[in-house]
Amino acid sequence: MGRPRSPLLSRERIVEAALRIVDAEELPALSTRRLAAELGVSGPSLYNHFRTMDELVDAVADSVLTQVDVSMFGRLGWRDALRDWARSYRAALAAHPHLVPVLARGPGRRPGALRLADAVFGGLVEAGWPRAHATRIGALMRYFVTGSALGSFTSGFPADAGVYAGAYPHLDQAHLLARHREEIDEGAFETGLEALLDGLAIQYARVGRAAGGTEG
Repeated sequence: MGRPRSPLLSRERIVEAALRIVDAEELPALSTRRLAAELGVSGPSLYNHFRTMDELVDAVADSVLTQVDVSMFGRLGWRDALRDWARSYRAALAAHPHLVPVLARGPGRRPGALRLADAVFGGLVEAGWPRAHATRIGALMRYFVTGSALGSFTSGFPADAGVYAGAYPHLDQAHLLARHREEIDEGAFETGLEALLDGLAIQYARVGRAAGGTEG
């Protein structure tokens, strides 16, 4: 029996192709017809693997979260672990910005998202955080990382100096922000991350549950 001329259709191939489309053309471009054309198959064959487009989008979003490293929990102190995890989480989201609104909805039944939640919550509890605090910290960090990945702060400022002249005297240099987009956006994330960790360290000392964890 001869080998098929094209690779067999699988969930993995479908998810990879869908992610390419979303990355290149944004989420509204993803459709059964567009995806079938990308894969060189008939549209109905996709439904053998995904019953609905919503199910497929969830799988695509979850594939992004599998790129997030959680190995630092249990290996590093809670503060260093949260810092490294937040950086890895943001990097994964920043690489696929068109999926951030989907990921912001919460874990739902996505295995990759639940894996992240389990690792963060478990790591914090093992470090001595009360369970209620660990839940809030997980939510706080998700809000912060997701928000930072939603869009560039600097790109929202027009490069035309005339926009600010006279009316906005304190923004006389705002037209230059876009030139330093990466530096400013990364710096803002790091500043916010350290501020959050500093605040959490104060709370950690206050709850008096340091046993079992080492502050990083």
